[in-house]
Amino acid sequence: VQLQASGGGLVQAGGSLRLSCVASIRTFGTYTMGWFRQAPGKEREFVAALSWNDWSGSSTTYADSVKGRFTISRDNVKDTVYLQMNSLKPEDTAVYYCARSRSGGATTRAYDYWGQGTLVTVSS
Repeated sequence: VQLQASGGGLVQAGGSLRLSCVASIRTFGTYTMGWFRQAPGKEREFVAALSWNDWSGSSTTYADSVKGRFTISRDNVKDTVYLQMNSLKPEDTAVYYCARSRSGGATTRAYDYWGQGTLVTVSS
């Protein structure tokens, strides 16, 4: 499984970006797809996750720092997960990674496949 993240760039504070993560094969199924980020000199942290099952559909989880500003979604036909980021702040500056998990959660060790990362820079 390969995950390819894209969509990062330079944006002013208050602006928006949409990140995409494409899977090399049909992998979503009932896996959880997550986004993490890592700022310079800091540990990788959880941003958002989207889980799916055939009974209840999708459920999402967000870090408190992005709740209400970021939205995670998926397109099963395109095997793509998105992270819509609005009202961006300088503290959102980081390399953003997408990842897949069999169990879900907000810890990096729960995720077994990772994309290469895409840099988001928010200027003040």
